Amino acid sequence: MKPVAIFRHSPTEGPGYFATYLDSRDLPWTMVALDRGEAVPSGAGDFSGLVFMGGPMSVNDDLPWIAPVLDLIRKAVAADIPVLGHCLGGQLMSKALGGSVGRNPIKEIGWGEIEVADNRQARAWFGPDLTHFESFHWHGETFTIPPGAVRIMGNRNCENQGFVAGKNLGMQCHVEMTEELIESWCKTGADEIATANSPAVQTPDQMRRGMEQKLGALRAVAARLYDHWVKGLNA
Repeated sequence: MKPVAIFRHSPTEGPGYFATYLDSRDLPWTMVALDRGEAVPSGAGDFSGLVFMGGPMSVNDDLPWIAPVLDLIRKAVAADIPVLGHCLGGQLMSKALGGSVGRNPIKEIGWGEIEVADNRQARAWFGPDLTHFESFHWHGETFTIPPGAVRIMGNRNCENQGFVAGKNLGMQCHVEMTEELIESWCKTGADEIATANSPAVQTPDQMRRGMEQKLGALRAVAARLYDHWVKGLNA
């Protein structure tokens, strides 16, 4: 089977639980470390799927890899190769597919509830029984739902937390979190937390409170989404 390509945009924002998920199912994957200057592949045909992780930059920044990534996403979707985006990755997907990315009304950092939309597509991805869950967040921007896609989750702080377009899933929230990622982000993002003027920004102590239990519940939700996404992988 061809590997899943995981694109890393920042050294602190690796695949987290998603890599654990793939390993547990013996699904091969390879890392494309854009943060180290690795080239964006010219096409998606060598991969069974494409996955884009988070990062502190904006998709509207003038960075040399953004335009090639947007082009790659469009090529993958056209070739029926599934794409999955986490936070910045979801924003890249939205922009590539005709949406836009701009400032969210408030910054979200830490744990917060997600409401699952009441539509057929959300049921296909989440199952018939899940109406809400607690996810992790770290963003100041957000995406619009691109043409032809369907919104499957949101919350009171950010209307668009996730969309699907066929086999493809773009998320604003971080379902891939691990304890190591949270601890790392709390250290590297300490100044951002301290200067954020938002009711949806938590302190590191608040993020750590009940973390093990919250991560266990989040992994169960992430596995539902990943289970549905891997069904579309191109062998």
